[in-house]
Amino acid sequence: MSAAVQLLVGTRKGAWIYRSDAERKTWSVQGPIFLGHIVNHLVLDPRDGKTLLMAASTGHLGPTIFRSTDGGETWAEAQQPPAFPKAPTNGEAPARAVDHSFWLEPGHASEPGVWWAGTSPPGLFRSADGGATWDSVAGFNDHPMYWNWCPADGGTPDGALLNQIQIDPRDAAHMYIATSTGGVFESRDQGASWAPLNQGVEANFMPDPYPEYGQDAHYIALAPTMPDRIWQQNHCGIYRLDRPGERWNRIGQAMPAEIGDIGFTIIPHPREADTAWVFPMDGTEVWPRTSPGGKPAVYRTRDAGANWERQDAGFPTQQGWFTVKRQAFCADQAAPLGLYLGATNGEVWMSDDEGGSWRTIAQHLPEIYSVVAAPL
Repeated sequence: MSAAVQLLVGTRKGAWIYRSDAERKTWSVQGPIFLGHIVNHLVLDPRDGKTLLMAASTGHLGPTIFRSTDGGETWAEAQQPPAFPKAPTNGEAPARAVDHSFWLEPGHASEPGVWWAGTSPPGLFRSADGGATWDSVAGFNDHPMYWNWCPADGGTPDGALLNQIQIDPRDAAHMYIATSTGGVFESRDQGASWAPLNQGVEANFMPDPYPEYGQDAHYIALAPTMPDRIWQQNHCGIYRLDRPGERWNRIGQAMPAEIGDIGFTIIPHPREADTAWVFPMDGTEVWPRTSPGGKPAVYRTRDAGANWERQDAGFPTQQGWFTVKRQAFCADQAAPLGLYLGATNGEVWMSDDEGGSWRTIAQHLPEIYSVVAAPL
């Protein structure tokens, strides 16, 4: 059964909200919102279905968080955005300043008003008042191993990132984070302590290709119907971990060799634990990060990564050099499932048949940073 969807689109020059009819065939648009601002993430709170939080960088005013409770018509800025504590004056640790908030995560269903944020440089922050004020999570940000996990000279072309936060839906204290400098980390005490979770994940750019930490975890996702299953798209491949196991399995080796298993995002099916999608990109030589051969496609597994099938109907068959950033591929909750991706060329593509066919629903936007699907 289909249902209306809203797409929350963050770009290098502002945000837009697209809203569908009940069949997801026609779309209305609201925006631009904060034209000219960098919008890294725009998220709807699933606990109340109305609160929007936006991670934005406002030119000379710097990084901040905005909140709306009226569908994006009006916004209030955070009174205390994420910020690192001042560095000690003895010079034992480098000074840190938040360049931008990258990821926003609503708290556990049992904790209305709680939000989490991941930043660049890597930092974890928590709000207990709906995003108005944010506190540094000392368990990670001040961990004795922080500078080993998050070296000052590490990261991506857009800066080092704490790029994802995932909360176990069964237990508010059980959390995972993904970073571009240290890989995946796990906490069982709501962020008070952390441990690396990277066994079996390659880091072929390191002296030891399988270190305890140092991997570049592009994206992690818990299978909604099986939270002990974690999917990962890594700088060095596609992985799956089934807890209580500790060692990741590189399921991307089943991808076609000419395509490879490099990309930024992996999207689990909300109702089928063995099904997930990736959008592979060219990771050879100079890492062009575009669709392999200029022929964009998603790949789907329906057997937990043992096999992958190509889905490209509707995409350009040649000269389609798409780049899709790690926050810009998502799914809705409808049946059949809808998939959405935003490319850096300003196009939003959708499939309303679980990847079987694709069409554009938006064009000519600024460079797209994030696309989030939410019920309308």
